[in-house]
Amino acid sequence: MPTAAAPIISSVQKLVLYETRARYFLVGSNHAETKYRVLKIDRTEPKDLVVIDDRHVYTQQEVRELLGRLDLGNRTKMGQKGSSGLFRAVSAFGVVGFVRFLEGYYIVLITKRRKMADIGGHAIYKIEDTNMIYIPNDSVRITHPDEARYLRIFQNVDLSSNFYFSYSYDLSHSLQYNLTVLRMPLEMLKSEPTQARQESFDIFEDEGLITQGGSGVFGICSEPYMKYVWNGELLDIIKNTVHRDWLLYIIHGFCGQSKLLIYGRPVYVTLIARRSSKFAGTRFLKRGANCEGDVANEVETEQILCDASVMSFTAGSYSSYVQVRGSVPLYWSQDISTMMPKPPITLDQADPFAHVAALHFDQMLQRFGSPIIILNLVKEREKRKHERILSEELVAAVTYLNQFLPPEHTIVYIPWDMAKYTKSKLCNVLDRLNVIAESVVKKTGFFVNRPDSYCSILRPDEKWNELGGCVTPTGRLQTGILRTNCVDCLDRTNTAQFMVGKCALAYQLYSLGLIDKPNLQFDTDAVRLFEELYEDHGDTLSLQYGGSQLVHRVKTYRKIAPWTQHSKDIMQTLSRYYSNAFSDADRQDSINLFLGVFHPTEGKPHLWELPTDFYLHHKNTMRLLPTRRSYTYWWTPEVIKHLPLPYDEVICAANLKKLVVKKFHRYEEEIDIHNEFFRPYELSSFDDTFCLAMTSSARDFMPKTVGIDPSPFTVRKPDETGKSVLGNKSNREEAILQRKTAASAPPPPSEEAVSSSSEDDSGTDREDEGSVSQRSTPVKMTDTGDSAKVTENMVQPMKEVYGINLSDGLSEEDFSIYSRFVQLGQSQHKQDRGSQQLCSRHSDGVIKLTPISAFSQDNIYEVQPPRVDRKSTEIFQAHIQASQGTMQPLGREDTFMFREYIRNRYL
Repeated sequence: MPTAAAPIISSVQKLVLYETRARYFLVGSNHAETKYRVLKIDRTEPKDLVVIDDRHVYTQQEVRELLGRLDLGNRTKMGQKGSSGLFRAVSAFGVVGFVRFLEGYYIVLITKRRKMADIGGHAIYKIEDTNMIYIPNDSVRITHPDEARYLRIFQNVDLSSNFYFSYSYDLSHSLQYNLTVLRMPLEMLKSEPTQARQESFDIFEDEGLITQGGSGVFGICSEPYMKYVWNGELLDIIKNTVHRDWLLYIIHGFCGQSKLLIYGRPVYVTLIARRSSKFAGTRFLKRGANCEGDVANEVETEQILCDASVMSFTAGSYSSYVQVRGSVPLYWSQDISTMMPKPPITLDQADPFAHVAALHFDQMLQRFGSPIIILNLVKEREKRKHERILSEELVAAVTYLNQFLPPEHTIVYIPWDMAKYTKSKLCNVLDRLNVIAESVVKKTGFFVNRPDSYCSILRPDEKWNELGGCVTPTGRLQTGILRTNCVDCLDRTNTAQFMVGKCALAYQLYSLGLIDKPNLQFDTDAVRLFEELYEDHGDTLSLQYGGSQLVHRVKTYRKIAPWTQHSKDIMQTLSRYYSNAFSDADRQDSINLFLGVFHPTEGKPHLWELPTDFYLHHKNTMRLLPTRRSYTYWWTPEVIKHLPLPYDEVICAANLKKLVVKKFHRYEEEIDIHNEFFRPYELSSFDDTFCLAMTSSARDFMPKTVGIDPSPFTVRKPDETGKSVLGNKSNREEAILQRKTAASAPPPPSEEAVSSSSEDDSGTDREDEGSVSQRSTPVKMTDTGDSAKVTENMVQPMKEVYGINLSDGLSEEDFSIYSRFVQLGQSQHKQDRGSQQLCSRHSDGVIKLTPISAFSQDNIYEVQPPRVDRKSTEIFQAHIQASQGTMQPLGREDTFMFREYIRNRYL
């Protein structure tokens, strides 16, 4: 079934800034350089920004003529050839925005980019470098002594560090939202008033719409979710005056992609983290929530799985799972003036009716649906009350809010003291997290854009039948969200999110038909690859918020980390403490200025003169807010009606207003993602087309020996992976030390023992009895007597390479297996009754086949030819006649295609 719409690709991907004394001319084009747009920026205004967009689409020839006339008209003397009146200032790939401090406006341009990921042919780029250009001319510039300091503070936000954008994929929304919009019913799109086509002089445009009739394709562009957009304030001044293609929204967080090779079938695993731009800041300076329900360190993490062999949102297989981390939604803070490693936690305001928590959870219900599951990892038993203050207040807030919600949509609260379990030698942290993860994924479900495969219906799995979410004719939808928090939402939270993501990854692989059971074990290539992605994800988010990388990793909680990791943990702790004590204040000022939280104004205190930024983030301290919400009906009425579905994905009039719908020809460049990715109109190289060098399970994790199973789901020894095989001697010794440490650790207790020792089992389910412990690698260890056995021999024995000794004779069991294999092959042949009877006498007692399905003539040796329809026969006959010199007359569609080619290439 063809999709009803396609995402609109921005036609402004290459930019050139031209300069004259009076104006800047920003010329933008699509990648094929067939469509151009021009922005005129006035340079004669000292403090105002004047941007003019004529909204005309130029051809390449028209732009050359326009630039030639501008060059001729801006020369100092008419007809002078020596000096040019139009200067090429800079080349760029997008506009970040416009900003003003105390003088005139600046324009921020992206000058370098790097491709980081690919989702269905839609490229995701990372900003590598930017250029900040002052717009007013020097002759009208009014200088201010503090302008340079504001400029330095603004540039402290390093745009080349983890800022991402895309020309065709909305990074501020989840994959589920983007594909749900594209699968909107065709009748809804036709009923919406489509945007008027731009004025142009194309003589084929109207004729093309008539000839195509109903074969046109709807292009859809959705409004971004501004909570995760970081340059929204910088683009706000031109948002209503320029064409939407000039608006390039960027997100901040993390983006990583790896290739999972399953017997030659490529599967891309993508991890995208979106950091909230509301109440953003550094570790100790931003805690809790503001008066609008936005919390500190709020990050939405989405893992996307796609079959890379089919590059299409229509025909491809895509799956995603979303989870969130964020500070405890209360009014609380920590005073860092005492210079203590752990400053005391204080509750700043009393909130008996959980007003701020209600605003926060109302936002989550609108975006994610129900149920909302809170996994609280803070400490519950302490000698001195520290983290427990937050737990008690959060329990009280959730209990109060739940009494007014319908019972089927209540907030699920799971408290679990992860630090206490880590210190215990008898308890296994990851086993317990795995039980919680199974319970969470069963409640929320996940997104997949294809219906359940026939094999899962034929042989259903018990876990699969218990899966939650919303099942549709086209696949499954995730309804609800897991919200994980500790105090900092860094180390413990990242490990918990990894375990939930690992559990969801197993269900995603199972839904795409890549594994036979929704279960993944540690020490497989797939989990190692996924763990590496999550560690990079955790390190990046920890650097952004805490000032250092992760201190405790997954290996730390598995208790297989090498001894050298302890010294690294100490260094990371010291780095985090130094950053929090000395550099966080400057970083917070930069974020406040970049996001537009603080606007420099003449005659008012400067940013560095403010004693606190509390009133900047809490708007109710500066003015009276509208009427407070009801203490009992604390949710938005429209949201509660559509639960468990998220209101943002419901097809209604309010959501349709957020979409830009436009009808295109089938061959229009603005919706043709195939041409956008492969670019057949230009001479390109493999390095440019496939410039994305991602981590691969086959290259980086699979063993290099030929006799081992190449499946990425096979459990391997820690020193068998590709990275350790190619390492040096110290790496091998370190790996063997890890194996000994894992083997000497006490075995994990049974699930019953873990459950009985826990006092906070509310909201969790017991694990199945047959589950495999993931404490350590299930490898039988041999004692090495001397150091000579530690080093690996260059010549490996035959049994290690091939699995058997070829010189030894076959055992009776192996010979029986081979005999059964021979009989299985012979049973596929068609034989007469006599030979069948003869064969049955020999095969009795050897093997007995019980077929579960029957075919008329199709088997591995005989295939029934498919039926060919009349149209396919005519096409084939026309092809044969064309090879013999007899050409068929061109149809109306062929004529239109040729005209489109001529117009795009030469006009």
